[in-house]
Parts: sequence; C-alpha cells; structure tokens
Amino acid sequence: MFGFIKRALKKTVKNLEEGVQKKKKEASKEEIEELLIEADVDYDLIEKILASLPSKINRVMLKNELLFLFHTPRIKTPEVKPFVELIIGVNGAGKTTTIAKLAHLYQQQGKSVIVGAGDTFRAAAIEQLTRWADRLNIPIVATKQGHDPSAVAYDTIAKAKAKNFDNAIIDTAGRLHTQSNLAEELKKIVRVCNKAMEGAPHRKLLVLDGTQGSSTINQAKVFDEMVGVDGIIVTKLDGTAKGGALLSISNELKLPILYVGTGEGVEDLAVFDPNEYVDAILDAIFE
Repeated sequence: MFGFIKRALKKTVKNLEEGVQKKKKEASKEEIEELLIEADVDYDLIEKILASLPSKINRVMLKNELLFLFHTPRIKTPEVKPFVELIIGVNGAGKTTTIAKLAHLYQQQGKSVIVGAGDTFRAAAIEQLTRWADRLNIPIVATKQGHDPSAVAYDTIAKAKAKNFDNAIIDTAGRLHTQSNLAEELKKIVRVCNKAMEGAPHRKLLVLDGTQGSSTINQAKVFDEMVGVDGIIVTKLDGTAKGGALLSISNELKLPILYVGTGEGVEDLAVFDPNEYVDAILDAIFE
C-alpha cells in the first residue's frame, strides 16, 4: 500500500510545490499559513497549528504538529463472524464503488464477503452494486427499488451467518425526501442489524467526497448525530487539490480516517497512514 497515498495527493502536492517555488529548510509562519490555506485546511485550525510554533518553522516541528491532529483512537475490531459494516454517506460521494473496493480488499486478505444493496431508494444503486458483485464474484442480497432497506440488511446478515461469511457490507441510501426521513431509516436499519445479529453493525463507516474538501465536515456531523460514525473513508482524493482538508476532518470530527480512495480501479483503496500523508505534504514544502 505504501506510496498509494502520496500518489493520491499528487494534485495537492503539485499545488503546494507551485506555491513554494523553491523548497527550503525553514519557512516563516506566513508562508506556512498561505500554503495550508491553499490546501484547504480550515483557517481556525491553521491558527491552532501555528500558535505554538516559532517564527521560523522547520520540517520536524511542523510534522509533529500535523501528526498530533490524527491522534484519534483506533477502533478495536471485534473478532466476530460475520463482521458487519454499514456504509453511509450522501449520494455521489462514491459509496457503491467504495463498497466494491472494500470487498476486494477483504478478498485479497483471503476473506469471504457478501454485500447487501440497502440503498433501495435508487434503482441505479442496486444495479451498480449488482454489477460490482458479479465482477468480483461475490454474492449480493438485493431487492427492487422502494422495498424496505432494513429487510435487505436483515437478510444479508442472516445469509452471512448461515453461509459462514467473514464479512458483510451493507449499502444505505444517501438522501431521502427529508433529513428526518433519512435519520429514521438509518436508525431503523441499525436496530434491525442488531436483531439479526447482536452487536451488529460492528462498524458504521462514513464515505466523504474528497473533492468537497472541508465542506464535508458539517455533512459528517449530521450523520454522526443520526447513528454514530465509527470511521471515515475519503474518496476521490486523487481528483482534488484540497487534500489538506483531511487535517480539518480528522481534527474536527475526532474520528479515525480508515481508508482513502486513490483512483477509480477496484484496487484503488489504501489504508490511511497519517505518517505517509503528512510526509507527502511536507515533501512539497521542505528540502
């Protein structure tokens, strides 16, 4: 996986390099401030980062400050079978493709996977996930548009238990007619998952569109209030110069970023490594 995150940040890094012009051993607070703004780091967070630093900043100083923002507790993954994950997020963030990438990642680890097409609000979502399941040669539990998504979640978990699958990944709708509608539906799915298997879903993962930068933070807060988010997956990181937003997202939400989407292929999902991420940004600034 090493190098995937750096490649995914290529637009952000290129943007920073253009702003720097010539890499340096030390940079002033004003220079660092401008560069972080350019990378879409929230301004209040930039002030917080720079507050304890001297007027001339070197690589090690800035690295320590940036890494500190990712000091969020890692999730302890329970040793259960099937391990059930609920994938949430707005339409267009890349949920369905992310589910395929996650399933592929588990397959590479030698695990058996089943998916549930719980976004019954959109026929296209069911069709897209079915195509991915066929391509990856994994079973899918799907129904028609408009059917009860909770029933899909229940059936997916029941089948995963009966067939002894390692992982079950369940899609959800991203947008219903009102926010309260969406909240009630998601809460119901969580309750039904727990009926199908006590403790499920074991992880609720929020998919955020990296091209939207820091503006996804409010979106994330809403989903967290609805059902409680356990971890974040940032998609489309390769298509944006706003890669600095991951600092704001992690700091503001106090949630671990678990994976990042690094391209459009099924293998383009990398386990997020804060060290590699911070180094990629600093490589653009310092010698």
